[in-house]
Amino acid sequence: MYQFKGKEYPCCTSLTMGIIGGKWKTVILFHLMEKTLRYNELRKEMPTVTERTLSLQLKTLEEDGIIKRKVYTSKPPLKVEYSLTDFGKTLVPLIQSIAGWGNLVVEKYS
Repeated sequence: MYQFKGKEYPCCTSLTMGIIGGKWKTVILFHLMEKTLRYNELRKEMPTVTERTLSLQLKTLEEDGIIKRKVYTSKPPLKVEYSLTDFGKTLVPLIQSIAGWGNLVVEKYS
C-alpha cells in the first residue's frame, strides 16, 4: 500500500492517477507548465470547464501541494495567481509525455 496525504493507494500508478487523474487536472497542469496564470486566464484556456469544476480542481491540486495560489490584496480588485510548486514541477515530464502521446494519436490514428 502507498500512502499520500492521508489516503491509501494499492499501487504507485493509482497514487499518480489519484493526484492528476480526471478530466481537468492534467489540462490545468499543462497550462501552468510554462507560466503563472490568473483564474480568468485559466478559464479562457479551458472554455468548456464550469467555474465550479475549475475551482474544485484548483483547490484539490493546491491541497495536494501541486500548485500554489497567491492572492494579491494590496488594491481592489482581488488578484489571484496560480503556479506550479517545486513538487508540481516534478510532473512536467509526465504532462509533456501525455501531451506528446495525444499529438501522436491525432496525427497517426485519427
